[in-house]
Amino acid sequence: MRIVIKLGTSTLAHPTGLLNIKRVEEICKVISDLKNTGHEIVLVSSGAIGMGLGKLGMKSRPTDISTLQAAAAIGQSELMYTYDKLFGEYNHTVAQILMTGAFVAIEDYGKNLKNTLFRLLELGVIPIVNENDTVTTDEIVIGDNDTLGAIIAEAVNAELLIILSDIDGFFTADPHRDKDAVRLSVIEEITPEIEALAGDRSSHLGTGGMVTKVKAAKHVTARGIDMVVAGGRNPSVLYDILEGQGVFTLFKGVKV
Repeated sequence: MRIVIKLGTSTLAHPTGLLNIKRVEEICKVISDLKNTGHEIVLVSSGAIGMGLGKLGMKSRPTDISTLQAAAAIGQSELMYTYDKLFGEYNHTVAQILMTGAFVAIEDYGKNLKNTLFRLLELGVIPIVNENDTVTTDEIVIGDNDTLGAIIAEAVNAELLIILSDIDGFFTADPHRDKDAVRLSVIEEITPEIEALAGDRSSHLGTGGMVTKVKAAKHVTARGIDMVVAGGRNPSVLYDILEGQGVFTLFKGVKV
Protein backbone atom coordinates (compact mmCIF):
# COMPACT_ATOMS: atom_id res chain seq x y z
CA MET A 1 0.00 0.00 0.00
CA ARG A 2 1.16 3.56 -0.75
CA ILE A 3 0.50 5.70 2.32
CA VAL A 4 0.93 9.39 3.10
CA ILE A 5 1.33 10.11 6.81
CA LYS A 6 0.92 13.67 8.05
CA LEU A 7 2.51 14.45 11.41
CA GLY A 8 1.30 17.52 13.27
CA THR A 9 3.33 19.74 15.58
CA SER A 10 1.42 18.48 18.61
CA THR A 11 2.50 14.93 17.73
CA LEU A 12 6.17 15.76 17.29
CA ALA A 13 6.78 18.26 20.08
CA HIS A 14 6.02 18.87 23.73
CA PRO A 15 3.82 21.91 24.54
CA THR A 16 7.11 23.77 25.12
CA GLY A 17 7.93 23.31 21.42
CA LEU A 18 10.91 21.13 22.24
CA LEU A 19 11.13 17.76 20.50
CA ASN A 20 9.24 14.88 22.08
CA ILE A 21 12.21 12.55 21.72
CA LYS A 22 10.53 9.36 22.93
CA ARG A 23 7.54 9.78 20.61
CA VAL A 24 9.51 10.76 17.51
CA GLU A 25 11.84 7.80 18.02
CA GLU A 26 8.82 5.49 18.24
CA ILE A 27 7.21 7.05 15.16
CA CYS A 28 10.34 6.45 13.11
CA LYS A 29 10.60 2.89 14.44
CA VAL A 30 6.99 2.04 13.52
CA ILE A 31 7.19 3.66 10.09
CA SER A 32 10.45 1.82 9.40
CA ASP A 33 8.77 -1.44 10.37
CA LEU A 34 5.80 -0.73 8.10
CA LYS A 35 8.20 0.07 5.29
CA ASN A 36 10.00 -3.21 5.88
CA THR A 37 6.72 -5.02 5.22
CA GLY A 38 6.57 -3.48 1.75
CA HIS A 39 4.50 -0.33 2.21
CA GLU A 40 5.57 2.84 0.37
CA ILE A 41 5.42 5.81 2.70
CA VAL A 42 5.57 9.58 2.24
CA LEU A 43 5.71 11.83 5.30
CA VAL A 44 4.20 15.29 5.42
CA SER A 45 5.74 16.74 8.54
CA SER A 46 4.90 19.83 10.50
CA GLY A 47 7.07 20.83 13.42
CA ALA A 48 9.73 23.14 12.01
CA ILE A 49 8.28 26.29 13.53
CA GLY A 50 7.53 24.60 16.84
CA MET A 51 11.04 23.16 17.07
CA GLY A 52 12.56 26.50 16.10
CA LEU A 53 10.58 28.29 18.79
CA GLY A 54 11.75 25.70 21.30
CA LYS A 55 15.39 26.25 20.36
CA LEU A 56 14.86 29.98 20.74
CA GLY A 57 13.35 29.45 24.19
CA MET A 58 9.93 30.82 23.22
CA LYS A 59 7.08 29.26 25.18
CA SER A 60 4.24 30.45 22.95
CA ARG A 61 3.69 31.13 19.27
CA PRO A 62 4.58 34.72 18.24
CA THR A 63 2.19 36.69 16.06
CA ASP A 64 4.63 38.37 13.67
CA ILE A 65 5.37 36.55 10.43
CA SER A 66 9.10 37.33 10.32
CA THR A 67 9.74 35.61 13.66
CA LEU A 68 7.73 32.58 12.54
CA GLN A 69 9.74 32.41 9.32
CA ALA A 70 12.97 32.67 11.29
CA ALA A 71 11.80 29.89 13.61
CA ALA A 72 10.97 27.72 10.59
CA ALA A 73 14.47 28.23 9.20
CA ILE A 74 16.02 27.23 12.53
CA GLY A 75 13.69 24.32 13.19
CA GLN A 76 13.68 22.77 9.71
CA SER A 77 17.36 21.85 9.84
CA GLU A 78 16.93 20.18 13.23
CA LEU A 79 13.79 18.40 12.06
CA MET A 80 15.51 16.83 9.05
CA TYR A 81 18.65 16.02 11.06
CA THR A 82 16.44 14.13 13.50
CA TYR A 83 14.61 12.20 10.79
CA ASP A 84 17.84 11.36 8.98
CA LYS A 85 19.45 10.08 12.18
CA LEU A 86 16.48 8.03 13.42
CA PHE A 87 15.47 6.48 10.10
CA GLY A 88 19.14 5.81 9.37
CA GLU A 89 19.26 3.60 12.45
CA TYR A 90 16.81 1.30 10.64
CA ASN A 91 18.66 1.54 7.30
CA HIS A 92 16.14 3.82 5.63
CA THR A 93 17.08 6.90 3.61
CA VAL A 94 15.06 10.11 3.74
CA ALA A 95 14.73 13.03 1.32
CA GLN A 96 13.56 16.58 2.02
CA ILE A 97 11.00 18.35 -0.17
CA LEU A 98 9.97 21.91 0.74
CA MET A 99 6.99 23.30 -1.16
CA THR A 100 3.62 25.01 -0.97
CA GLY A 101 0.19 23.89 -2.05
CA ALA A 102 0.18 26.42 -4.89
CA PHE A 103 3.34 24.84 -6.27
CA VAL A 104 1.40 21.86 -7.66
CA ALA A 105 -0.96 24.10 -9.63
CA ILE A 106 1.91 25.24 -11.87
CA GLU A 107 1.99 22.59 -14.59
CA ASP A 108 5.74 22.12 -14.98
CA TYR A 109 6.43 22.33 -11.25
CA GLY A 110 3.64 19.91 -10.44
CA LYS A 111 4.93 17.43 -13.04
CA ASN A 112 8.49 17.73 -11.71
CA LEU A 113 7.25 17.21 -8.14
CA LYS A 114 5.42 14.03 -9.09
CA ASN A 115 8.38 12.72 -11.07
CA THR A 116 10.68 13.30 -8.09
CA LEU A 117 8.29 11.71 -5.60
CA PHE A 118 7.73 8.63 -7.73
CA ARG A 119 11.46 8.19 -8.35
CA LEU A 120 12.22 8.51 -4.64
CA LEU A 121 9.63 5.83 -3.88
CA GLU A 122 11.11 3.59 -6.57
CA LEU A 123 14.50 4.01 -4.90
CA GLY A 124 13.04 2.97 -1.54
CA VAL A 125 13.47 6.43 -0.04
CA ILE A 126 11.06 8.07 2.43
CA PRO A 127 10.21 11.54 1.05
CA ILE A 128 9.58 14.07 3.83
CA VAL A 129 7.49 17.03 2.69
CA ASN A 130 6.99 20.27 4.59
CA GLU A 131 5.74 23.76 3.94
CA ASN A 132 8.42 26.17 2.73
CA ASP A 133 7.63 28.57 5.56
CA THR A 134 10.88 30.51 5.29
CA VAL A 135 9.94 32.10 1.97
CA THR A 136 6.12 31.94 1.90
CA THR A 137 3.53 33.01 4.44
CA ASP A 138 0.19 31.53 3.31
CA GLU A 139 0.67 28.25 5.16
CA ILE A 140 1.96 30.02 8.29
CA VAL A 141 -1.24 32.01 8.47
CA ILE A 142 -3.63 29.23 7.43
CA GLY A 143 -1.92 26.26 9.05
CA ASP A 144 -2.61 24.18 6.00
CA ASN A 145 -0.28 21.19 6.25
CA ASP A 146 -3.39 18.99 6.40
CA THR A 147 -4.34 20.18 2.93
CA LEU A 148 -0.73 19.81 1.82
CA GLY A 149 -0.98 16.19 2.93
CA ALA A 150 -4.07 15.77 0.78
CA ILE A 151 -2.32 17.32 -2.23
CA ILE A 152 0.65 14.98 -1.82
CA ALA A 153 -1.66 11.97 -1.42
CA GLU A 154 -3.26 12.84 -4.74
CA ALA A 155 0.11 13.50 -6.40
CA VAL A 156 1.49 10.05 -5.55
CA ASN A 157 -1.79 8.18 -6.13
CA ALA A 158 -1.86 7.07 -2.50
CA GLU A 159 -4.41 4.59 -1.25
CA LEU A 160 -4.52 6.10 2.22
CA LEU A 161 -3.81 9.42 3.94
CA ILE A 162 -3.24 9.24 7.70
CA ILE A 163 -3.31 12.44 9.75
CA LEU A 164 -1.87 12.07 13.25
CA SER A 165 -2.94 14.85 15.58
CA ASP A 166 -3.71 15.62 19.23
CA ILE A 167 -7.22 14.20 18.89
CA ASP A 168 -8.32 10.59 18.42
CA GLY A 169 -10.57 11.21 15.43
CA PHE A 170 -13.59 13.26 14.42
CA PHE A 171 -15.99 14.00 17.28
CA THR A 172 -19.46 15.48 17.55
CA ALA A 173 -17.91 18.20 19.73
CA ASP A 174 -14.46 19.18 20.99
CA PRO A 175 -13.56 16.33 23.38
CA HIS A 176 -11.10 18.61 25.16
CA ARG A 177 -14.04 20.75 26.26
CA ASP A 178 -17.12 18.50 26.10
CA LYS A 179 -17.07 15.19 28.01
CA ASP A 180 -20.16 14.08 26.10
CA ALA A 181 -18.45 14.34 22.71
CA VAL A 182 -18.78 11.15 20.65
CA ARG A 183 -16.18 9.92 18.17
CA LEU A 184 -17.46 8.91 14.74
CA SER A 185 -15.68 5.73 13.64
CA VAL A 186 -16.55 5.93 9.94
CA ILE A 187 -17.73 8.85 7.83
CA GLU A 188 -19.10 7.66 4.50
CA GLU A 189 -19.86 11.14 3.15
CA ILE A 190 -18.81 14.64 4.13
CA THR A 191 -22.16 16.38 4.49
CA PRO A 192 -22.86 19.98 5.48
CA GLU A 193 -23.68 18.60 8.94
CA ILE A 194 -20.22 17.04 9.23
CA GLU A 195 -18.60 20.28 8.11
CA ALA A 196 -20.63 22.20 10.69
CA LEU A 197 -19.32 19.94 13.46
CA ALA A 198 -15.70 20.78 12.63
CA GLY A 199 -14.29 23.26 15.14
CA ASP A 200 -11.40 25.68 14.71
CA ARG A 201 -9.52 24.99 17.95
CA SER A 202 -5.82 24.23 17.58
CA SER A 203 -2.79 23.85 19.78
CA HIS A 204 -0.85 26.96 20.77
CA LEU A 205 2.31 25.88 18.92
CA GLY A 206 0.64 24.53 15.78
CA THR A 207 -2.21 25.79 13.63
CA GLY A 208 -5.00 24.12 11.74
CA GLY A 209 -7.63 22.17 13.66
CA MET A 210 -10.48 19.97 12.50
CA VAL A 211 -11.60 22.43 9.82
CA THR A 212 -8.46 21.82 7.76
CA LYS A 213 -8.74 18.07 8.34
CA VAL A 214 -12.27 18.00 6.92
CA LYS A 215 -11.04 20.11 4.01
CA ALA A 216 -8.28 17.57 3.39
CA ALA A 217 -10.80 14.73 3.65
CA LYS A 218 -13.03 16.35 1.05
CA HIS A 219 -10.08 16.64 -1.31
CA VAL A 220 -8.85 13.05 -1.07
CA THR A 221 -12.13 11.18 -0.68
CA ALA A 222 -13.46 12.79 -3.86
CA ARG A 223 -10.49 11.15 -5.59
CA GLY A 224 -11.12 7.71 -4.12
CA ILE A 225 -8.50 7.96 -1.38
CA ASP A 226 -9.37 6.91 2.16
CA MET A 227 -8.30 9.22 5.00
CA VAL A 228 -7.84 8.52 8.70
CA VAL A 229 -7.61 11.00 11.58
CA ALA A 230 -6.04 9.47 14.68
CA GLY A 231 -4.25 10.51 17.85
CA GLY A 232 -0.48 10.63 17.57
CA ARG A 233 0.29 10.08 21.26
CA ASN A 234 0.84 6.36 20.65
CA PRO A 235 2.56 5.76 17.28
CA SER A 236 1.54 2.07 17.34
CA VAL A 237 -1.89 3.32 16.25
CA LEU A 238 -0.42 3.09 12.74
CA TYR A 239 -0.45 -0.70 13.09
CA ASP A 240 -4.07 -0.58 14.26
CA ILE A 241 -5.13 1.58 11.33
CA LEU A 242 -3.66 -0.80 8.75
CA GLU A 243 -5.28 -3.74 10.56
CA GLY A 244 -8.65 -1.95 10.50
CA GLN A 245 -9.04 -1.75 14.25
CA GLY A 246 -8.44 0.72 17.05
CA VAL A 247 -9.47 4.26 17.91
CA PHE A 248 -9.64 6.61 14.91
CA THR A 249 -12.01 8.03 12.31
CA LEU A 250 -12.04 6.74 8.75
CA PHE A 251 -13.25 9.05 5.99
CA LYS A 252 -14.21 6.70 3.15
CA GLY A 253 -12.98 7.51 -0.34
CA VAL A 254 -15.59 7.64 -3.08
CA LYS A 255 -15.05 4.54 -5.19
CA VAL A 256 -16.12 4.66 -8.84
